[in-house]
Amino acid sequence: MLARIRQITQTLTPRLIEIRRHLHRYPELSGQEHQTAAYVAGVLSSAGLTVQQDVGKVGVIAELAGNPTEQRLLAIRTDMDALPIQERTGLEFSSKHSGVMHACGHDVHTTVGLGTAMVLAALKEEFPGRVRFIFQPAEEIAQGASWMIADGAMKEVSAILSLHVFPTIPAGEVAVRYGALTAAADDIELTILGESGHGARPHEAVDAIWIAAQVISALQQAISRTQNPLRPVVVTFGKIQGGRAANVIADQVTLQGTVRSLHPETRATLPTWIEQIVANVCHAYGARYKLHYRRGVPGVENTPYLSQLLAEAATDVVGAPHVHILPEPSLGAEDFALYLEHAPGAMFRLGVGFRDRPNYPLHHPEFDVDEQAIPVGVMTLAHAACRYWQIPY
Repeated sequence: MLARIRQITQTLTPRLIEIRRHLHRYPELSGQEHQTAAYVAGVLSSAGLTVQQDVGKVGVIAELAGNPTEQRLLAIRTDMDALPIQERTGLEFSSKHSGVMHACGHDVHTTVGLGTAMVLAALKEEFPGRVRFIFQPAEEIAQGASWMIADGAMKEVSAILSLHVFPTIPAGEVAVRYGALTAAADDIELTILGESGHGARPHEAVDAIWIAAQVISALQQAISRTQNPLRPVVVTFGKIQGGRAANVIADQVTLQGTVRSLHPETRATLPTWIEQIVANVCHAYGARYKLHYRRGVPGVENTPYLSQLLAEAATDVVGAPHVHILPEPSLGAEDFALYLEHAPGAMFRLGVGFRDRPNYPLHHPEFDVDEQAIPVGVMTLAHAACRYWQIPY
């Protein structure tokens, strides 16, 4: 079967590169992927799959019933949204939508998902089971997976596979991880309430800006001395708003940030831990506060036997020297984790780095990929799908 997969993928590769460049040229933000979804649905319908649109608001589902009597249903998930970034790659097919860019590789994800569907559709007479392809919106705002699940995307699913591009790994190589792959990501919004006053007489006021600075410092210092260093926690405030004039002490400052953690036990303690520190600092300097802590997506915990399935499939595709086991998880987040609350699953890293020029990180305005990675991703997922039914559970 792998020889057939390889031959079909090779034939499709020029078309897949066209698809990726089209998607890259016309990116859409989270929840607004209307044209992307229509394009995806058209490609899937042309390949002969049964397609359902407007799932999870603007998502797409397609199904391939190679063996309709098979009880197990394998899902393959890809995400479609872009980021609010002004592209600076200079590519001939750069984004035509000002301030919107596929800077996280979701154009590649979507292309690999479509390519896998096209390959398996060409093999449908020999394919041993049923596959559902999930094309999800709004991963970047960590909402699309929950939308898709609410609309039944995981109904009857026995296992789910996915991928994410990785620019630090060269194209032609694949990386897998057993167990924790990404972190849980929670959101925090904190408002410090002080008392306004003249900038020349700070003792007559309660300076919310200065107290906010103390809170930030206290949290960062407390991480190093009150959290287990073997169970990492990251608290980052990426947005601060406050103050009205240079010579007026601010009476209110709002901070927004993200909280990342790898261990569920640690994550459960973080809201109380953060509030205790905030309360202590504010009490010491006469301020009040409002704290809103929102639990976001959990961490991706790969199912070992499915990580092994991906590793073996990739080894067959590119050879053992080009398949790596990731020694550490990432503190990035992925709402793929929500699907894993409904079925076992695993995500692998697809190398997209260039070997002969610098590689920019994800979410960078000059991020680009080596398109030689696309057929590798397609063959790995298609071969893994074919091998899935050989697993006795």
